[in-house]
Amino acid sequence: MLKNRLIVIRGGGDLASGIAYRLLKTGFQVIILEREQPIHVRRLVSFAQAVYNGEMLIEGIRSIKAESLNHLREILAEGHIPVLVNESGNSIPELQPDVVIDAILAKRNLGTLKDMAPLVIGVGPGFEAGMDVDVVIETKRGHFLGRVIWSGTAEKNTGIPGSVNGVTSRRVLRAATDGVVEPLKHVGDMVEEGELVARVAGQNARALASGVIRGLINAGVHVPQGLKIGDIDPRGALQYCEMISDKALAVGGGVLEAILSFNRVCWKK
Repeated sequence: MLKNRLIVIRGGGDLASGIAYRLLKTGFQVIILEREQPIHVRRLVSFAQAVYNGEMLIEGIRSIKAESLNHLREILAEGHIPVLVNESGNSIPELQPDVVIDAILAKRNLGTLKDMAPLVIGVGPGFEAGMDVDVVIETKRGHFLGRVIWSGTAEKNTGIPGSVNGVTSRRVLRAATDGVVEPLKHVGDMVEEGELVARVAGQNARALASGVIRGLINAGVHVPQGLKIGDIDPRGALQYCEMISDKALAVGGGVLEAILSFNRVCWKK
């Protein structure tokens, strides 16, 4: 039965959360593993926010920070998503998942191994299906978004964000230097091009496009120079700030396809 299948997702940002949402809604048990200080930008649609807030509710699905493996099992039994601080993934052998998904989106493999579970999925570039993982899911916007790759790799990261209303790089705020983030605005605020949004180690981060702030990294997080710290949506639709994106749902659909394909072949009972 699929409802008894346990899935561990490494990473709890917005794409990982879209995957978790798809899987929980279709009957799987889902656990998220995160770092001690997650660096997700789209806070209102990232289950990793539970690390900071204790819990997070996204489109009717609740994630709760797990303080121990026993607490994690209690959260699972209640039908929620436990978020465990375990960046290394060394809890995976004890959890004995049926599927491990690396959705850290580091653009490289940070220690996910094909022997971690019967099915291991890599999300985005940095993995090779059939080598370090069983299957890869494409994350680049365009014709191949959400495609399931059983042999080979996802498209390489170009460093250029996908276009939203014709705006690409200008909709992203990046840290001008290493340091601690000091947000000066809130997710959901409308900003004009040139408006001050945040500081990193005293260096200003200004909006390069007008729109609504769809994502902004948590206050007090230490980031390296060049890291994405904010996301401006030029469409200006406030409701999108609290909704899982089309991209995240497409990637989640690809993950679901991969799991069900594997189930048809290998989990017949």
